[in-house]
Amino acid sequence: MEITGSIKMIDETKTYGSNGFRKRELVITTDEQYPQHILIEFIQDKCDLLNSYQVGQQAKVSINIRGREWVNPQGETKYFNSIQGWRIENVGAAATDGAAGIPPVPPMEAFEPATDLNEEEHDDLPF
Repeated sequence: MEITGSIKMIDETKTYGSNGFRKRELVITTDEQYPQHILIEFIQDKCDLLNSYQVGQQAKVSINIRGREWVNPQGETKYFNSIQGWRIENVGAAATDGAAGIPPVPPMEAFEPATDLNEEEHDDLPF
C-alpha cells in the first residue's frame, strides 16, 4: 500500500531496550477533501530513510499494516495496529524528472488541416 501527502512531522530516532531496537515516526498529511494525519513508523535500518527528508515535502510512502494481540494482567485481550513504512519517495522530484524527458507540444497553429489530398486515389485498406 502507499500513502501520498505532505510531511507534517519527522521525529528523532529512538532506541529501546538492551537489544538496540530503533524506531522513528513520521506524520503524513494526505491531500484529500478531508486531510488525514497518518502516523507511520520506520523501524531498525529503515529509520535512516528519513534522513534526507524535511517537513513540508511531498512524499509517497510504501507501507505495511501490522496487528498485534496482547493479553493484559487481568486476562483481557487487546488488539493494536501499526503502520510501518519501508520506502519513501520524493513526489516533487519524480514529477519534474518525468516532465523533463517529454518534448514540448507545439502550439495549435502548427497543426493545419491538409489541403493537398487527392480524393481520386483509391485506398485499398479494408477499414
